Amino acid sequence: MASFNKVILMGNLTRTPELRSLPSGTQLTDITLAVNENYTDKSGNKQESTHFVEVTFWGKQAELICRWKKQGDPLLIEGSLKQDKWVDKETGKNRSKLKVQGSSCTFLNRGSGESGGGGGGGNRGGGRGRGNQGGGGNDSGGGDDYGGGPGGYDDYATSLPESGGGEEPPF
Repeated sequence: MASFNKVILMGNLTRTPELRSLPSGTQLTDITLAVNENYTDKSGNKQESTHFVEVTFWGKQAELICRWKKQGDPLLIEGSLKQDKWVDKETGKNRSKLKVQGSSCTFLNRGSGESGGGGGGGNRGGGRGRGNQGGGGNDSGGGDDYGGGPGGYDDYATSLPESGGGEEPPF
């Protein structure tokens, strides 16, 4: 049976991203996007609800997001659904949660909805996103204890200037 697993979301960061490293040296960041949904209820009244979606980025993508983004910044992300499974330490029960494993990210400008640049490419072509183009895809490989690790990322961040106060990303 064929299957398809792709997620595209646009929303705002609920907190400033923090970069973490696994004992293997792999870097990652876990972000939460607030995604608004507008709809009309049965009575004809306009409603808005907000959904909070957890997304994990690996490698250079994680570095770029942590370097250039802060709480409230808008992002357009692509990825796939992954199921985290663990045993609750207090109750001993099996637990699980659906999360998104991010494969590419496009930085958006606040308020305008215009693209501010792309996040690096992946294993399947891609490349460096510019303008309204995002980077390519990414095959997620296994290997880490956190539901797979990076399948490989473009070495995009190596050409970025050193972090300084108030500078804008070069894309």
